[in-house]
Amino acid sequence: MIPIKNKKKDLNATVEEMRNFAFNYIEKFAPSKQQLKTYLLKKYMNYKANDIKKGNISNLIDIVLEDLEKSKFINDKFYSESKAKNLIQKGVSINKIRNYLISKGVGQKYIKNTIDKIKEQNDDQDFFSAIKICKKKRIGPSRDEDNREIFYKKDIGILARSGFDFEVSKRIMDLDKDEYLKIINLL
Repeated sequence: MIPIKNKKKDLNATVEEMRNFAFNYIEKFAPSKQQLKTYLLKKYMNYKANDIKKGNISNLIDIVLEDLEKSKFINDKFYSESKAKNLIQKGVSINKIRNYLISKGVGQKYIKNTIDKIKEQNDDQDFFSAIKICKKKRIGPSRDEDNREIFYKKDIGILARSGFDFEVSKRIMDLDKDEYLKIINLL
């Protein structure tokens, strides 16, 4: 929390405070540029400094963010690639990865590059991610053969809410138990 003092703070002290808050936040959370900007705006909106107008705070935050980008403390390209890699390991679909990165304020060019890189490394990434979801939630081919027909619509719905399109979901649901087990052993 920012202590409120009666003395007027000069601009350099405010920028240094802002930089220190940014460093602490980066150390804890490894945010995207937009997340850090939102954090700093929230931090300083309630700040009662007599000599600094609230409109100038946004400009100061932009200056601090540019400085942090130049010194490579924040990097949206690295952020998008690392988050995408982490989400792929969890079995998240490409659509969900795209929406997650958009919600975190990552630029469209970084999102496009990350998605292209994922597709370049593995053409059928959604298929393997859907297999991971089936294993994790015990749906589709991981169910007993007697229950698969009964829960077919429910399992398709779970895959759809996980961000997989109908073709991938249908392909997963039509897998035999033996093929599924072979794929699981490869993963």
